[in-house]
Amino acid sequence: MTLEQGTVSYAESGPSDGPTVVFVHGAFVDGTSWRKVTPLLTDRFRCVVPDLPLGAHRTAMSPGADLTPPGLARLIGGLLAELGLDHVTLVGNDTGGALCQLVVTGHPERVGRLVLTPCDAYENFLPPAFRYLQALARVPGGVGAVAQSMRIPAVRRTPLAFGWLSKTRIPGEVLAHWTEPIIRDRAVRADARAVLRGISSRYTLEAAPRLREFEGPTMLAWATGDRFFKPRFAERLAADIPGSRLEWIPEARTFVSEDQPRRLAELIGEFATT
Repeated sequence: MTLEQGTVSYAESGPSDGPTVVFVHGAFVDGTSWRKVTPLLTDRFRCVVPDLPLGAHRTAMSPGADLTPPGLARLIGGLLAELGLDHVTLVGNDTGGALCQLVVTGHPERVGRLVLTPCDAYENFLPPAFRYLQALARVPGGVGAVAQSMRIPAVRRTPLAFGWLSKTRIPGEVLAHWTEPIIRDRAVRADARAVLRGISSRYTLEAAPRLREFEGPTMLAWATGDRFFKPRFAERLAADIPGSRLEWIPEARTFVSEDQPRRLAELIGEFATT
Protein backbone atom coordinates (compact mmCIF):
# COMPACT_ATOMS: atom_id res chain seq x y z
CA MET A 1 0.00 0.00 0.00
CA THR A 2 1.32 3.44 -0.92
CA LEU A 3 0.84 6.00 1.83
CA GLU A 4 2.16 9.49 2.48
CA GLN A 5 5.49 8.20 3.81
CA GLY A 6 6.00 5.45 1.23
CA THR A 7 5.06 1.86 0.49
CA VAL A 8 3.95 -0.26 3.45
CA SER A 9 3.39 -4.02 3.35
CA TYR A 10 0.69 -5.67 5.40
CA ALA A 11 -0.82 -9.10 5.89
CA GLU A 12 -4.48 -10.00 6.28
CA SER A 13 -6.09 -13.18 7.53
CA GLY A 14 -9.50 -14.25 8.74
CA PRO A 15 -12.99 -13.39 7.47
CA SER A 16 -13.17 -10.09 5.60
CA ASP A 17 -16.50 -9.27 7.23
CA GLY A 18 -15.40 -10.13 10.76
CA PRO A 19 -14.52 -7.62 13.50
CA THR A 20 -11.05 -6.27 12.77
CA VAL A 21 -7.98 -6.47 14.99
CA VAL A 22 -4.92 -4.48 13.89
CA PHE A 23 -1.57 -5.54 15.36
CA VAL A 24 1.24 -2.99 15.72
CA HIS A 25 4.74 -4.36 16.28
CA GLY A 26 7.77 -2.77 17.91
CA ALA A 27 11.19 -1.59 16.77
CA PHE A 28 13.53 -3.85 14.79
CA VAL A 29 10.90 -6.54 14.25
CA ASP A 30 8.08 -6.83 11.71
CA GLY A 31 4.58 -8.26 11.65
CA THR A 32 5.89 -11.79 12.08
CA SER A 33 6.24 -10.95 15.77
CA TRP A 34 2.48 -11.71 15.89
CA ARG A 35 2.78 -14.97 13.93
CA LYS A 36 1.81 -17.15 16.93
CA VAL A 37 -1.22 -15.04 17.89
CA THR A 38 -3.15 -14.29 14.70
CA PRO A 39 -3.81 -17.94 13.74
CA LEU A 40 -5.61 -18.34 17.05
CA LEU A 41 -8.02 -15.52 16.16
CA THR A 42 -8.69 -15.90 12.45
CA ASP A 43 -11.72 -18.13 12.95
CA ARG A 44 -13.59 -15.06 14.23
CA PHE A 45 -11.59 -11.93 13.43
CA ARG A 46 -10.11 -10.15 10.46
CA CYS A 47 -6.48 -9.72 11.48
CA VAL A 48 -4.46 -6.95 9.83
CA VAL A 49 -0.72 -6.88 10.48
CA PRO A 50 1.33 -4.07 8.90
CA ASP A 51 5.11 -4.08 8.58
CA LEU A 52 5.98 -0.63 9.84
CA PRO A 53 9.23 1.18 8.93
CA LEU A 54 10.88 0.47 12.28
CA GLY A 55 14.07 -1.20 11.06
CA ALA A 56 12.96 -4.66 9.94
CA HIS A 57 10.89 -3.52 6.93
CA ARG A 58 11.70 -4.75 3.43
CA THR A 59 10.89 -1.56 1.51
CA ALA A 60 12.48 1.73 2.52
CA MET A 61 10.32 4.82 2.86
CA SER A 62 10.34 7.80 0.53
CA PRO A 63 13.22 10.26 1.04
CA GLY A 64 12.38 12.77 3.73
CA ALA A 65 9.43 10.78 5.08
CA ASP A 66 8.26 11.86 8.52
CA LEU A 67 9.28 8.95 10.76
CA THR A 68 8.88 10.74 14.06
CA PRO A 69 6.38 9.12 16.43
CA PRO A 70 3.59 11.50 15.32
CA GLY A 71 4.47 10.78 11.69
CA LEU A 72 4.31 7.03 12.31
CA ALA A 73 0.99 7.40 14.14
CA ARG A 74 -0.30 9.29 11.09
CA LEU A 75 0.95 6.42 8.90
CA ILE A 76 -1.07 3.92 10.96
CA GLY A 77 -4.11 6.15 10.74
CA GLY A 78 -3.60 6.43 6.99
CA LEU A 79 -3.43 2.66 6.64
CA LEU A 80 -6.71 2.25 8.53
CA ALA A 81 -8.32 4.87 6.31
CA GLU A 82 -6.99 3.38 3.08
CA LEU A 83 -8.35 -0.04 4.07
CA GLY A 84 -11.67 1.50 5.06
CA LEU A 85 -11.46 0.09 8.57
CA ASP A 86 -13.62 1.40 11.41
CA HIS A 87 -14.08 0.46 15.05
CA VAL A 88 -10.93 -1.65 15.00
CA THR A 89 -9.31 -3.19 18.03
CA LEU A 90 -5.79 -1.74 17.97
CA VAL A 91 -3.14 -3.92 19.64
CA GLY A 92 0.35 -2.55 20.32
CA ASN A 93 3.59 -3.98 21.67
CA ASP A 94 6.93 -2.39 22.56
CA THR A 95 7.50 0.75 20.45
CA GLY A 96 4.26 -0.07 18.67
CA GLY A 97 2.38 0.40 21.92
CA ALA A 98 3.67 3.96 22.17
CA LEU A 99 2.53 4.57 18.60
CA CYS A 100 -0.92 3.19 19.45
CA GLN A 101 -1.16 5.71 22.28
CA LEU A 102 -0.47 8.46 19.76
CA VAL A 103 -3.02 7.03 17.34
CA VAL A 104 -5.89 6.99 19.86
CA THR A 105 -5.03 10.48 21.13
CA GLY A 106 -4.45 12.01 17.69
CA HIS A 107 -6.40 9.89 15.19
CA PRO A 108 -9.05 8.04 17.23
CA GLU A 109 -11.85 8.13 14.68
CA ARG A 110 -11.26 4.59 13.35
CA VAL A 111 -10.32 2.89 16.64
CA GLY A 112 -12.98 1.26 18.76
CA ARG A 113 -10.81 -0.52 21.34
CA LEU A 114 -7.21 -0.37 22.52
CA VAL A 115 -5.02 -3.19 23.79
CA LEU A 116 -1.56 -2.37 25.13
CA THR A 117 0.87 -5.18 25.82
CA PRO A 118 4.26 -4.29 27.40
CA CYS A 119 5.29 -1.08 25.72
CA ASP A 120 6.86 2.35 26.01
CA ALA A 121 4.89 4.82 28.10
CA TYR A 122 5.41 8.05 30.00
CA GLU A 123 9.13 8.80 30.48
CA ASN A 124 10.09 5.26 29.43
CA PHE A 125 10.44 5.89 25.67
CA LEU A 126 12.93 4.31 24.96
CA PRO A 127 13.76 2.20 28.03
CA PRO A 128 17.16 3.20 29.47
CA ALA A 129 18.82 -0.05 28.34
CA PHE A 130 18.19 0.81 24.69
CA ARG A 131 18.90 4.53 24.69
CA TYR A 132 22.41 3.83 23.49
CA LEU A 133 20.78 3.26 20.09
CA GLN A 134 19.54 6.85 20.05
CA ALA A 135 23.05 8.09 20.81
CA LEU A 136 24.54 5.93 18.05
CA ALA A 137 21.93 7.24 15.61
CA ARG A 138 23.58 10.66 15.93
CA VAL A 139 27.07 9.30 15.26
CA PRO A 140 28.06 8.84 11.59
CA GLY A 141 28.07 5.12 10.88
CA GLY A 142 26.72 4.24 14.32
CA VAL A 143 23.55 2.50 13.16
CA GLY A 144 25.51 0.72 10.44
CA ALA A 145 27.97 -0.65 12.96
CA VAL A 146 25.20 -2.06 15.15
CA ALA A 147 23.44 -3.46 12.10
CA GLN A 148 26.52 -5.29 10.88
CA SER A 149 27.10 -6.76 14.32
CA MET A 150 23.73 -8.49 13.90
CA ARG A 151 25.34 -10.77 11.31
CA ILE A 152 26.59 -12.78 14.29
CA PRO A 153 23.80 -15.00 15.67
CA ALA A 154 25.15 -14.85 19.21
CA VAL A 155 25.03 -11.03 19.19
CA ARG A 156 21.33 -11.11 18.32
CA ARG A 157 20.71 -12.98 21.58
CA THR A 158 22.55 -10.55 23.87
CA PRO A 159 20.61 -8.47 26.43
CA LEU A 160 21.26 -5.31 24.38
CA ALA A 161 19.58 -6.89 21.35
CA PHE A 162 16.73 -9.43 21.60
CA GLY A 163 18.05 -11.58 24.45
CA TRP A 164 15.93 -10.27 27.32
CA LEU A 165 12.77 -9.48 25.38
CA SER A 166 11.33 -12.97 25.79
CA LYS A 167 11.59 -15.94 28.11
CA THR A 168 11.04 -18.28 25.17
CA ARG A 169 14.00 -18.80 22.87
CA ILE A 170 13.12 -17.08 19.61
CA PRO A 171 14.05 -19.31 16.65
CA GLY A 172 17.27 -18.35 14.92
CA GLU A 173 15.55 -18.06 11.56
CA VAL A 174 13.11 -15.51 12.99
CA LEU A 175 15.93 -13.38 14.38
CA ALA A 176 17.71 -13.64 11.02
CA HIS A 177 14.52 -12.53 9.25
CA TRP A 178 14.16 -9.51 11.53
CA THR A 179 17.78 -8.37 11.18
CA GLU A 180 18.35 -9.08 7.48
CA PRO A 181 16.85 -5.82 6.09
CA ILE A 182 18.90 -3.49 8.26
CA ILE A 183 22.07 -5.49 7.55
CA ARG A 184 21.73 -5.44 3.77
CA ASP A 185 19.87 -2.22 2.94
CA ARG A 186 21.40 1.21 3.46
CA ALA A 187 18.03 2.90 2.94
CA VAL A 188 16.41 0.78 5.65
CA ARG A 189 19.25 1.78 7.97
CA ALA A 190 18.53 5.41 7.13
CA ASP A 191 14.88 4.89 8.08
CA ALA A 192 15.91 3.26 11.37
CA ARG A 193 18.24 6.17 12.05
CA ALA A 194 15.41 8.63 11.47
CA VAL A 195 13.09 6.68 13.77
CA LEU A 196 15.67 6.59 16.56
CA ARG A 197 16.44 10.28 16.24
CA GLY A 198 12.75 11.12 16.42
CA ILE A 199 11.89 9.12 19.53
CA SER A 200 11.35 11.25 22.60
CA SER A 201 9.48 10.70 25.85
CA ARG A 202 7.82 14.07 25.34
CA TYR A 203 5.42 12.37 22.94
CA THR A 204 4.31 9.68 25.38
CA LEU A 205 4.20 12.17 28.25
CA GLU A 206 1.99 14.46 26.17
CA ALA A 207 -0.24 11.56 25.16
CA ALA A 208 -0.66 10.15 28.68
CA PRO A 209 -3.18 12.66 30.08
CA ARG A 210 -5.14 12.55 26.81
CA LEU A 211 -5.60 8.79 26.99
CA ARG A 212 -8.44 9.38 29.43
CA GLU A 213 -10.30 11.15 26.61
CA PHE A 214 -10.32 8.01 24.45
CA GLU A 215 -13.91 6.80 24.52
CA GLY A 216 -13.33 3.17 23.63
CA PRO A 217 -12.55 0.36 26.10
CA THR A 218 -8.88 -0.21 26.94
CA MET A 219 -7.15 -3.36 28.11
CA LEU A 220 -3.60 -3.69 29.40
CA ALA A 221 -2.30 -7.23 28.88
CA TRP A 222 1.04 -6.98 30.66
CA ALA A 223 3.83 -9.42 31.38
CA THR A 224 4.71 -9.87 35.02
CA GLY A 225 8.38 -10.59 34.23
CA ASP A 226 9.20 -7.75 31.87
CA ARG A 227 12.69 -6.33 32.40
CA PHE A 228 12.18 -3.14 30.37
CA PHE A 229 8.50 -2.24 30.77
CA LYS A 230 7.99 -2.87 34.45
CA PRO A 231 4.56 -3.76 35.86
CA ARG A 232 4.43 -0.35 37.52
CA PHE A 233 3.90 1.24 34.09
CA ALA A 234 0.84 -0.95 33.52
CA GLU A 235 -0.51 0.00 36.93
CA ARG A 236 0.09 3.67 36.19
CA LEU A 237 -1.68 3.43 32.84
CA ALA A 238 -4.58 1.58 34.44
CA ALA A 239 -4.93 4.33 37.04
CA ASP A 240 -4.84 7.06 34.39
CA ILE A 241 -7.27 5.49 31.90
CA PRO A 242 -10.78 5.42 33.39
CA GLY A 243 -12.46 2.03 33.18
CA SER A 244 -9.40 0.29 31.76
CA ARG A 245 -8.88 -3.40 32.38
CA LEU A 246 -5.55 -4.76 33.60
CA GLU A 247 -4.66 -8.39 32.95
CA TRP A 248 -1.38 -9.92 34.09
CA ILE A 249 0.36 -12.51 31.93
CA PRO A 250 2.80 -14.64 33.94
CA GLU A 251 5.86 -16.39 32.55
CA ALA A 252 6.33 -13.69 29.93
CA ARG A 253 8.45 -10.68 29.08
CA THR A 254 8.08 -7.90 26.53
CA PHE A 255 7.28 -10.21 23.62
CA VAL A 256 4.20 -11.80 25.19
CA SER A 257 3.27 -12.92 21.69
CA GLU A 258 6.31 -15.22 21.82
CA ASP A 259 5.98 -16.37 25.40
CA GLN A 260 2.22 -16.70 25.93
CA PRO A 261 0.48 -16.44 22.55
CA ARG A 262 -2.50 -18.56 23.54
CA ARG A 263 -3.24 -16.54 26.67
CA LEU A 264 -2.80 -13.28 24.78
CA ALA A 265 -5.12 -14.46 21.99
CA GLU A 266 -7.72 -15.51 24.57
CA LEU A 267 -7.64 -12.08 26.19
CA ILE A 268 -7.83 -10.23 22.87
CA GLY A 269 -10.63 -12.45 21.59
CA GLU A 270 -12.73 -11.97 24.72
CA PHE A 271 -12.04 -8.25 24.93
CA ALA A 272 -12.79 -7.55 21.26
CA THR A 273 -16.23 -9.11 21.47
CA THR A 274 -17.51 -7.78 24.81
